[in-house]
Amino acid sequence: MIDLRSDTATLPTPGMRQAIANAALGDEQKREDPTVNELEARVAELLGHEEAVFLPTATMANQIALRLLTEPGDELLGDPHAHIFISELGGPAVHAGLAMRPLPARNGRFAGDDVRETAWAPGDVHRPLTRIVAVENTNNSAGGRVWPVDELDSVVDACRELDLVVHLDGSRLLNAAVASGLPAARLAERFDTVTICLSKGLGCPLGALVAGSAERMRKARRLKHLFGGAMRQAGIVAAAGVYALEHHVGRLADDHARARRLAVALAAAGLPVDLDQVETNFVQLDVGALGLSAPEGIALLRDAGVGLSSTVHDGVLRAVTHLGIGDDDIDAAAERIPAALSALVRS
Repeated sequence: MIDLRSDTATLPTPGMRQAIANAALGDEQKREDPTVNELEARVAELLGHEEAVFLPTATMANQIALRLLTEPGDELLGDPHAHIFISELGGPAVHAGLAMRPLPARNGRFAGDDVRETAWAPGDVHRPLTRIVAVENTNNSAGGRVWPVDELDSVVDACRELDLVVHLDGSRLLNAAVASGLPAARLAERFDTVTICLSKGLGCPLGALVAGSAERMRKARRLKHLFGGAMRQAGIVAAAGVYALEHHVGRLADDHARARRLAVALAAAGLPVDLDQVETNFVQLDVGALGLSAPEGIALLRDAGVGLSSTVHDGVLRAVTHLGIGDDDIDAAAERIPAALSALVRS
């Protein structure tokens, strides 16, 4: 099967496996693992922050960031379809005691004025204290859309004006950096905390990091233990992250180009694909417009040998290119998907 369900389907390359096998190791909890220390230093510099903390997953990284920036009863604002809102099992409420309220987002993005108009006045003792805003870049539910840097600045400026903290869920931040041609630090350095995932486009088997000031990262290390994320000889997986930063960042452009080529082919075959949405490694296919439910579309395409997955949008599937997908896979998918859906297109 051509697996386009997610960029989490990547497997370690032979070079990455060799780096894992050769990793220098130590006790990560005592900060004696040289490979973990190297990865944390590299990511902190990459994101323009003082320090970074290595963690097992990006969800844990997001939840630690929310916990260290807020107090129970505070309010979180963000895109209602953001990963933090819909895919982390109510974690902000469970782990940090936060109320959650959506902002009026468009294509996964919102503006500084949206924050100003939505945040509660701090003197109102009957409402939660609006305290934190979360941004997701690229935005998964919007189809891998990239935030323009001026819009990021607009949101951060509004948060500073209102004395709010602002967190960047940057699971696919390097996709945004490659697509925009901007350094990752330019997209991340103004945020109070930033998370980055290693197990998506970078192709690592697991791992994520949270970055911020040295003071905040000291607290993050305590929360890492509290959340059950402390490890021992974690360099054996951190080595994959170091390898990915050296070898897999620039090649994200290949994933983007393949997604664009697939989208163009599907649109040319008459399938409902919005080419304007294809900015990174996501292609959204609206099988609902063909009279199919998402499960029906997934099953039909699976029988044709192509794996797609559902989205938060009714009837909309996604194809996600990644390290495990080559040009031949794109050529085959561009033939199999229209063939499987051709009767519906003609009708």
